[in-house]
Formats: sequence, C-alpha cells, structure tokens
Amino acid sequence: MRPKPALRTELLFYLSFLAAFAILVGVATSLLALSAVPGQGVVLVVVLVAAEVGVFLLYGRTLVSRLILRPLGRVIAAADAVADGDLEARAPDAATRDFATLAERLNRMTDRLLDAQSQLVRSEKLASIGRLAAGVAHEVGNPLGAVGTYVEVLRRRGADAEVTAGIARELERIDRIVRSLLDYARPHEDPLQVVDAARVAAGAFELLKAQGAFRGVRAQVDVSPDVPRILGRARVLEQSLVNLLLNAVDAAPPPGGQIVIGARRWAYEPGHAPPMRASDPPPHAAHPRRPERRPSRIEFAAGQPGALLFVADSGPGVAPHDRDKVFEPFYTTKEPGRGTGLGLAIVARSVDEMGGVVWVDAAREGGAVFKMFFPAA
Repeated sequence: MRPKPALRTELLFYLSFLAAFAILVGVATSLLALSAVPGQGVVLVVVLVAAEVGVFLLYGRTLVSRLILRPLGRVIAAADAVADGDLEARAPDAATRDFATLAERLNRMTDRLLDAQSQLVRSEKLASIGRLAAGVAHEVGNPLGAVGTYVEVLRRRGADAEVTAGIARELERIDRIVRSLLDYARPHEDPLQVVDAARVAAGAFELLKAQGAFRGVRAQVDVSPDVPRILGRARVLEQSLVNLLLNAVDAAPPPGGQIVIGARRWAYEPGHAPPMRASDPPPHAAHPRRPERRPSRIEFAAGQPGALLFVADSGPGVAPHDRDKVFEPFYTTKEPGRGTGLGLAIVARSVDEMGGVVWVDAAREGGAVFKMFFPAA
C-alpha cells in the first residue's frame, strides 16, 4: 500500500508549483503585452495580472479546501456526533497522512470510550444480578431442604417409588440451579497468582478424558510451547475450561463430533483475530471480526501481549445475534431441560474477575469457538 503524503509536503509542493507557474505566466504575459500593444502595454499587463491573481486565488481556495477544510470538517462532524452521544460515529479516512492520523486517533478514542461504557454497564449488570442471585438462592434453599426432607419421609412411609424418584430428580435439578446461582453470586476473594495457562488447559482436558467425557468424539489439545504465564486463579480457570469443554461435548455429540482445546501466545487486537491454531503454517492471515463482537476492556491496548485460550467444536455454532446474549444469566440455546443458562454466565464473571475477556466466534470446525484472553503476567 502506497504511504500517504504529509500535509506539509503536499502544501509545499502545490504552493511551490503555484508560485513558479505564477512567475512564468506573469513574465510571459508582460512580454506578450508589451510587444503586442506598445502604447497601452502597462494597462494590459495590469488587467492580465489581475485576472491571473483571480485564477490563482480560486485555485488556492480549492487547494486549501481539499487538503485542509474538508478533512477537518469531517473530523469535526465525527467529534460532534460522539459528543452528542453517537458512539458509533467514526471519522473517515483522509488523503494526507496528518488528517488520516488525526481520524485514526479520534476513532481510537471513541472505541476506548465505547469500551469503557460497555465495561461499566457490564460490571453494574453483573453486580446487580449477583445480588439478586444470592437473595433468590438463599430464599429458595431453605424450602428446598424442607421439601427434600418430606420426600424422604414419604419414601419411608411406602409412597409410590416412581413418584418419589421423580420428585427427587426434579429437586436435584433445582438444587443444581441454586448452587449455580450461589457460584455466580459469590465473588472470588483469593488473590491472583501467576498461572501457567497452557498447563491448566492441558489439565482440564486430561481431567475430562479420564472421566470418559469425550467418548465418541474426536477431542484434541492444541497448545503452543511459548504460551506466557498469566495472573489468575488456576482452579477457577480450570473450572471455566471444563465448563466450556462440557458445552462443546453437548454441541458436537457423537459420532463424528470434533472438539479442540488450545492455548497460544497472542497479542490483543480488537479489530481482527489471527488464526487460532499453533500448527497453522505461515503466512498468518488475519480474519476480520465485526467491532460489536470484539472483546473489550479499557486497560487493554492494541498489541497487548498475553495468552489466548480457546475451546472449539463442530456443532451448530452460535448465531451472530446470540453471541453477546449467551453470557447473560439464564440465556441458553439448549433444549428445555438440558441447561440452566448459568454456565457461560459463571465463566464470563470468573474471567472478568481475573482481568480477562471472553467472547465467541465461528470455529473453523463449523461450530462455535469460545476464546479467553488474559494479559501476560
């Protein structure tokens, strides 16, 4: 791509050209007028010079308008739109390097403002839902325990075994929901420590593999050797990866399902995502990602080094309009009775508390890929 010229260079070039052309035209006009009409040559020279000055003024006005006023007006219009609350407004590109840089800096400032607003809204939402979840779990927990006691009494008194078993099964489901609510509402107060993200990812895979969770599906680990260490909580990170892996198993059922868990060194870039496999041969092409789906955290700068963990599957994937909603509590794309809608919400809260971001994209396996990014320790 050809580099854009600087505004100073453009102005100096055009003004030098204008001055030289004006001198040449003035000299040529004077000589022509004096030789053509010797008696009235001075008057004719004055008239011609005035006409030439008018032409050069129009040219200069056009030049200043094209190089300065129009780009500046577009930048001012974008800044006014942002000031009026339209955070989707962006300054357009410009022909010169100076105004292109100014537009890029303004757009970056707007992106950071949008990220800060999104993070504030998300934090307030997490806190309010956490308080609500804690209250609901507390209020439901006591009567739930009493109902369980009554079911046990009915069983001992010879009630229908099938009925008591059904009630116990549903009570157990309610208990899981209540425990999930408590897990979501309970903040992690233990301090962050240096964690080997690649080791945690491999450990989560081996844990489920030993339990036979991957029976009937093709599951593999893709961990690069240069994954940096991060600040986090190893147990919480492992639980998050286990949750994502179990969701991937549900999304890509056997036979023929494919699941990949991996970790790699990554530089945070909000505008595009490079390939997600350490085994990808160079050159590494970038895959564009729409801005509304990018991970956002105001303390991350473009190029922030860190670790990227991902879990991909070959299931049906997540529709673009659902990719932000899947992390909200009680929102699930599973069939009724198969999920509570709290698993991904707990993952999102845990990742946020550890200083990372989580998002979902389309996987090359055809399904969804959940990605978590944490800055390098």
